[in-house]
Amino acid sequence: MHILIKNLTFETIVGILEKERLTPQKVILHVKIDYVYHGENFIDYAKVCTFLETEMNQMNYFLLEDALDDLSQKLKLSYPQINKMKIKIFKPDILPNAMVGVSRTIDYSKN
Repeated sequence: MHILIKNLTFETIVGILEKERLTPQKVILHVKIDYVYHGENFIDYAKVCTFLETEMNQMNYFLLEDALDDLSQKLKLSYPQINKMKIKIFKPDILPNAMVGVSRTIDYSKN
């Protein structure tokens, strides 16, 4: 089964620049989660969205890379049935001519 979350958009404190530490900025997340579905063994995508936004707002990450590492670890702990996940975090307003971000793919089935 695949869970697809696209364009999860909210404002949060993220970044290393002084302005970024004081003023929330828009971020956009895309998430793909692969897992084995067995009846009641489902992952609630609404809860995943709420979790991601809440964590980013509570943690106020300095680097998007740190956010990816932390969020992916916490998701796996909360949902051990995850086999693979890909998370992308974009900062759409940081550059005037590009939407930039980072992504991470983890394949737990190979571990």
